[in-house]
Amino acid sequence: MGPVLVKKFMDLGFHVICHKSTELSEEKIHSLVFSANPIHVLIANFAELPMPSSVSDIDTEDWRQLFNSLVHPLMYFVRAVAPQMLERKSGKIIAITSAAPLRGIPNNSAYCSARGAQNSFVKAVGLELARENIQANAIAQNYIKNSTYYPDDFINTEKFRNHVKRNVPTQAVGSAEETAELAAYLAHEDRRHIVGQIIPLSGGWIT
Repeated sequence: MGPVLVKKFMDLGFHVICHKSTELSEEKIHSLVFSANPIHVLIANFAELPMPSSVSDIDTEDWRQLFNSLVHPLMYFVRAVAPQMLERKSGKIIAITSAAPLRGIPNNSAYCSARGAQNSFVKAVGLELARENIQANAIAQNYIKNSTYYPDDFINTEKFRNHVKRNVPTQAVGSAEETAELAAYLAHEDRRHIVGQIIPLSGGWIT
């Protein structure tokens, strides 16, 4: 989701600092936040392949990888950026997460657990920081076109098109631009009454 988010916010006149890395240690994240200060809008956009398996066959390293890629860096970034936002009494935190844990997907319990941890973290943070005029929310998406989960060569197969018709009320895969538009809405300085929300964006797959 990174490229479309960067383009949207640059088009809106934001000064965007984009960092892409598969190695996001606690130290590196704190260094990035410190060097980018002040940060008015934090968009936490992390991806990791689902690594599906039956619950009895969950691989311990896969479980750890999902949490290392999705959960821990989210906490590190939010923890690092919170002090400056608290000092200013303003800020926006937007996490791009997943609708998967809102419904549950068989044979994907590890992935749903990591994404669910993200959503729970954002909900609690959103309620905590709302008192200080900081709004934290998550866009919990599924069936949105992107290079990691729904690339063109996958969504154009007959098998997947039939799957979408059976399971997604809109019978379509959403555009990445729709996620970017929603993120831009949440980032607007006048959006002050939406806090701690896990907003499904999934064509009705979950409501």
